[in-house]
Amino acid sequence: MIKKPYLAVFAFFIFQATSIATEFSGTAFFSSVEWPKTDFSKRNISFAEILSGGPPKDGIPAIDDPVFIKIDQAQHWLDDFEPVISVEINGNVRAYPLQILMFHEIVNDKIDEQAISITFCPLCNTSIVFSREVDGKRLDFGTTGRLRNSDLIMYDRQTESWWQQFTGEAMIGFYTGSKLTELDSQIISFENFRKHNPNGLVLSRNTGFDRQYGNNPYRGYDHIDNVPFLMQGSVDERLPPMERVLSVKLNNKRKLYPFSALMQSTILHDNVSNAPLVIFKTGETYSVLDQSKISSSKKIPAYTVFSSQLNKETLHFYLKNGVIRDRETNSQWDIMGQSTHGKLKGQQLKTVQHGIHFAFAWLAFNPDVEIYTITQ
Repeated sequence: MIKKPYLAVFAFFIFQATSIATEFSGTAFFSSVEWPKTDFSKRNISFAEILSGGPPKDGIPAIDDPVFIKIDQAQHWLDDFEPVISVEINGNVRAYPLQILMFHEIVNDKIDEQAISITFCPLCNTSIVFSREVDGKRLDFGTTGRLRNSDLIMYDRQTESWWQQFTGEAMIGFYTGSKLTELDSQIISFENFRKHNPNGLVLSRNTGFDRQYGNNPYRGYDHIDNVPFLMQGSVDERLPPMERVLSVKLNNKRKLYPFSALMQSTILHDNVSNAPLVIFKTGETYSVLDQSKISSSKKIPAYTVFSSQLNKETLHFYLKNGVIRDRETNSQWDIMGQSTHGKLKGQQLKTVQHGIHFAFAWLAFNPDVEIYTITQ
């Protein structure tokens, strides 16, 4: 049974999107008034793959001048189980609550002189952090109002090239073929962020925009029996389209871990491209795509991924009485990959690049990816 509450939000967009799909015979649809800088003669995709999500260019406004507050200030409006995107650069740690990203999708920020864009596509449940330095130039990103495979299409304000959020690749315009560098980030609960980063900063609700932060305009969207919004073509049948998956990248190879498999254990050891890794369940966060109020929504698991190699030795972890230990030294570890007691106290496991998405989106852009299955 398909849950449809979220469709009420988008129903008035559907006719427009369908019409657009039939009108792509060139660049007439792309107004030179709206896109004066975009070179539409340069592209590596078909225009027919692009649909309107409804809002116009910058109709979902990016945050360009983010304001940050201390953790104790954020506690007044951010629940312990609220999910945040945690980013650390040179020891500087910041949290970007999804309840804010829901209404902006892009935050253009700078941490310790590193220019970054924090991105979130609600329709794909995809949060990705990119460096916005390309060929020695610093770019600023906004939203086009268009979708491809239901995923956010961004644009840079310098050349108005169009970029796919899911892949970080430019598809149309001056930068066609260029790719943004993805940076490490984690989705964790605000409680875990606060516990492990007491001096961290949190993106403020003082964004310069009047939005209903803490509410979810996509109510009911993440029900596993739903269909993706404005998804063209056939959907990969290997997994339910709306199942959450953990994607892992190690040694330039990707692998998907369906939540249905991950929930069988708190700690999972595996190998990707012959490199050992470990996945820790870090607790739970609210789904931001369930109930109208995020703090009233169902809870879903959160995970972090690390290389299980440390000092050229492969460690094997287990959970006993709520404490993570390694079998090799019996040292204790926290869920953020740091040893807290024992021989390895103070040592930090190396984070493996990972993200959480809906299965349909990942498989649409990466159909040949390996999917983890439980061996009997």
